[in-house]
Amino acid sequence: MRGAKTVKWSALAAAVALAATACGGSGSEGGSAAGKPAGYVSINVNEPQKPLVPGNTNESQGAYSIEALFTGLVKYSPEGKLENANAESVTSKDSKTWTVKLKKGWKFHNGEDVTSDSYINAWNWYANIANNQQNSYWFSDIKGYDDVHPEKGKAKKDKMSGLKKVDDHTFTIELTHPVSYFKEKLGYYTWTPLPKGFFKDPKGYGQKPVGNGPYKFEKWTHKKLIQVKAWKGYKGDNKAKNKGLQFKTYSGYEASYQDVLSKNLDISPQVAPKDLAKRKSDFGDRAIDQPYAATQQITPAFYSKTFKDIDPKVLQGLSMAIDRKSITKTVLQGSRVPATGFMPEMVKGYQKLDTDIFDYNPAKAKKLIKEGGGVPGNKVSIQFNADGGHKEWVTAVCASIRKATGIECVGDSKPDFQTDLDARDAKQVKSFYRGGWVADYPLNVNFLKELFDSKAQANYGKFNDPQVDAMFRKGDKAASLDETVKEYQGAERELAKKMPAIPLWDYAANVVHTDGVDNVKINYRGDVVMTDVTVK
Repeated sequence: MRGAKTVKWSALAAAVALAATACGGSGSEGGSAAGKPAGYVSINVNEPQKPLVPGNTNESQGAYSIEALFTGLVKYSPEGKLENANAESVTSKDSKTWTVKLKKGWKFHNGEDVTSDSYINAWNWYANIANNQQNSYWFSDIKGYDDVHPEKGKAKKDKMSGLKKVDDHTFTIELTHPVSYFKEKLGYYTWTPLPKGFFKDPKGYGQKPVGNGPYKFEKWTHKKLIQVKAWKGYKGDNKAKNKGLQFKTYSGYEASYQDVLSKNLDISPQVAPKDLAKRKSDFGDRAIDQPYAATQQITPAFYSKTFKDIDPKVLQGLSMAIDRKSITKTVLQGSRVPATGFMPEMVKGYQKLDTDIFDYNPAKAKKLIKEGGGVPGNKVSIQFNADGGHKEWVTAVCASIRKATGIECVGDSKPDFQTDLDARDAKQVKSFYRGGWVADYPLNVNFLKELFDSKAQANYGKFNDPQVDAMFRKGDKAASLDETVKEYQGAERELAKKMPAIPLWDYAANVVHTDGVDNVKINYRGDVVMTDVTVK
């Protein structure tokens, strides 16, 4: 306990929350329920950052559509258990050469057979540097990746030598080195297949995708909605229990909450901070709270004037200036769990780090910041997307930093997630950015390598540490999954010294829905399992 300081801060956080409530907007801006076909389910999922191509989607809003339209070799159950999907089997004797056998009878929505070529051609295209796919890095373990995606210059070849077709329903994947968790990685939607027509018109395809998943594309009205319908020809065991879906765009979760109340929207997959306190009284057991494999961070842009060549002690000090316990209790109404590491507890390989950098300690915060040479200009900012319910906690985090250290802290609001991501891509972040991460697969590797490897696509802050990279490589080459997890745990302990990000708290899904739909479940990634939702 920290006595009076904690009490005073709690009062301040409560005041922030009340102020946010007073100025919060509402209204039925998502459109009328009359525009929804009978038997369809509507949910607030905002505009994807990119066209709907699996290899170019690595954010949560676009993921909803991609996962509705595409199915890969394997998938994860709602609880996070790895299961075969389009694959009959994925096997390896040495974790270096993998053999894939496909289930027969699977088709794309246009009637084309899903074959070995559907995967091989898709992966080669995703990996090719000329196609500039955000997820190309995911294929870097495959032999021949450097030929199609060299560090500099144009591709030397258009195919990775590690992908070999055996027959229409069998192919092999040779890696440059053993990767014990390679099958787990295949559960990420980037590894899905593409039909032949894609390669004739990739740009047009991204606007009207043809997949092999439980839903078939119908229409995309940009900045308003994406609509898909249940596909009767789907061969997977997760067939749609509804007739279709509408992913509707809102300016924020405040508006989608109001539309669920007025029954103009079936589901809001998250609740804004201003509505958290009343969600149970408004919806009863139709307000669902469930922890999931996601974490919230603020991530330094190491190319910025603020953090270029910064001493990690400064970042450790800023971390200790944030009163996580009070903010999660008041502003976030107990709906988040203060971070104790770089990943949530439900992830395989989680460990409680032996460090005090997550504790609120203003005296030590100021000491570390001073020892590290201070913050240039004595000011930091936190970039965030205004449509994600982040303003309140960003305001509270800044107030905590300001109160504990005297360093000025302000929010840098972007109108929507797409604009926020575009600024990260363009290296325009001025200081910190809101760096939330949802598990692609529930393993500690995913919360470390995919964010902090110097070559990782999602390493928007451009953290670059050769020692950490070497530790990741050692973990990748470990002989077993357990050894890989152990090596990455060592890397995480090193990251606590280097501070590529400041973890804040682990997420919980706060979902509300109308009485017009039933069987609303949340998976390990915090997403509503849309195929299971039924319409009354």
